[in-house]
Amino acid sequence: MAQDDMAKAARPGIVAGNEAVRARYPFEDRQDFQDADRGFLGAAEDGRIRNAAGDVVWDADAYGFLDQDCPDTVNPSLWRQSRLTSRHGLYQVTEGVYQIRGFDLSNMTVVEGDRGVLVIDPLISAETASAALALYRTHRGDRPVTGVLYTHSHVDHFGGVRGVVTDEEVAVGVPVIAPEGFLEHAVSENVYAGTAMGRRAAYMYGAALPKGPRGQVGAGLGQTTSTGAVTLIPPTLTVTRTGQTETVDGIRLVFQMTPGTEAPAELNIHLPDHAALCLAENATHNLHNLLTLRGAQVRDPRVWARYLAEAVDLFLDTTDVAFASHHWPTWGRERIVRYLTEQHDLYAYLHDQTLRMLNQGLTGPEIAEQMQLPPALERAWHTHGYYGSASHNAKAVYQRYLGWFDGNPAHLWEHPPVEAAKRYVAFMGGADQVLRQARASLQEGDYRWVVQVVNHVVFAEPDNAEARALQADALEQLGYGSENGTWRNFYLTGAYELRHGGIGSPTEAASPDLLAALTLDQILDSAAIRVDGPRSWDKDISIGWILDSGQRITQRLRNGVLSHAFGDRRNAGSADVEITLSEADLRALLLGALSAAELSGRARISGDAGKLAELLACLGAPDPGFAIVTP
Repeated sequence: MAQDDMAKAARPGIVAGNEAVRARYPFEDRQDFQDADRGFLGAAEDGRIRNAAGDVVWDADAYGFLDQDCPDTVNPSLWRQSRLTSRHGLYQVTEGVYQIRGFDLSNMTVVEGDRGVLVIDPLISAETASAALALYRTHRGDRPVTGVLYTHSHVDHFGGVRGVVTDEEVAVGVPVIAPEGFLEHAVSENVYAGTAMGRRAAYMYGAALPKGPRGQVGAGLGQTTSTGAVTLIPPTLTVTRTGQTETVDGIRLVFQMTPGTEAPAELNIHLPDHAALCLAENATHNLHNLLTLRGAQVRDPRVWARYLAEAVDLFLDTTDVAFASHHWPTWGRERIVRYLTEQHDLYAYLHDQTLRMLNQGLTGPEIAEQMQLPPALERAWHTHGYYGSASHNAKAVYQRYLGWFDGNPAHLWEHPPVEAAKRYVAFMGGADQVLRQARASLQEGDYRWVVQVVNHVVFAEPDNAEARALQADALEQLGYGSENGTWRNFYLTGAYELRHGGIGSPTEAASPDLLAALTLDQILDSAAIRVDGPRSWDKDISIGWILDSGQRITQRLRNGVLSHAFGDRRNAGSADVEITLSEADLRALLLGALSAAELSGRARISGDAGKLAELLACLGAPDPGFAIVTP
């Protein structure tokens, strides 16, 4: 995408702030660059990866501008991180262990075995994973994939699996390994709240932003997300306990379970024969998210820190290199211990200090404003908030323990955004007066206040072009000054949508493979969260599903709630309609791939067939393009 012609230059206050960053941190320290380049074997000739239709789903070449000196419109610390994360190619980690980096948001790791290779974390898309494996084979030979390992339940660590292995290969013995709970969490996150997460992810990764100094420069954890086919092959081997050992193609794997850290289901892997430790996404070269800005369940920094300390105790006496599924490795036991100890202290400090302050009566925003890392941690580049931040992580810890309510009854029943905005603007003397004062604040460099106050005008009068333009200008300046890649993307995407209109969601929340991996219970739950409650208050509909296998399911809509029960023979014959069909057809019907009319020719129906259509009419559809910076 070309540069946004409406993007503005950085204002003097932002320029000065970014200059201060250069003076504050040790930019002369080149260790990360040496580590990121170590073991480089080669890159793909073309950094663009395409799908079968010829569409570009990944473009590493788009970040070539990062070779320039840092401009005024980017925080120099973020520019440095993006230079590191934009490196792409095949790298040797140690003898027999290789990584393909810069082919997606995450890394793909390849461990050579007796006959072939074990692939750890096959990226987001089948296309990028296939290209990554092809690059490995160009340099190391056409070795077959003899095993796949998912370190955790986020899509950037399993979505490309069909780019490296087929169902037929898995059926004849290629193991697919994952931690306990992987499948449940991998599919539920992308279905239950997947539409909202996908829309917000468009902001988080800056999907619509042009790549360049006034647009998207990266996301801190990696550059961005690929947009190819998300796939999933269910695990065939589950890891259930720390200390569990498996051997795949002669490769010994010793596991450490780390549930509730960066993902609900996650594990670390020790490779004793390689003196190597894979830390999944539990220790990367930045402060991670305790609550990702796209939305998720709040993670537990207390157990996160404890698992990092445990990893040191379990494995460091026999580890010479530590690597993760993002960023670059760390070599040498002394350096690894320091790295993991600082990462431990980072999450423990955020947890403990937030608890200390909330027990003194401070609220989430107040704690976030006061939170400052110890100097020793701040001096370490790998603790910087390029992806997570001390500010929004402190609010996440507060939320984990106390929830959304800060205890002030004035905040217990506030007006919703639009109604509150109208009242604020009226109290402040009308939109013209608010904008007049906000323009003065913009000139003074108080961008946080401009964004906060002009937001009221935008929500009170969404068609006010002057308000939208001023809000966009202020958001843009906040983006230019942000060290955090996802904050920058949120600010600049907000400015982009205010100027150009909504961009929707760049990726589908739930791919066919993810939907196929849902249990029938999860599919029935996903139908329940689509019920338009007010529209169905007065309905009382019961449907008896009888599968070809003989399994019976009773579904009932009552009081706006769609519930279900398996094997409910007590109510056999009492349903408004009973339908005998295959499980595949029931899945297709509930997921919207099959209509009631189409089902009538494929199933045996007794009772009032119209009740099925009546129930389906009560199910709404999620909106993947809902408004964010406007009402």
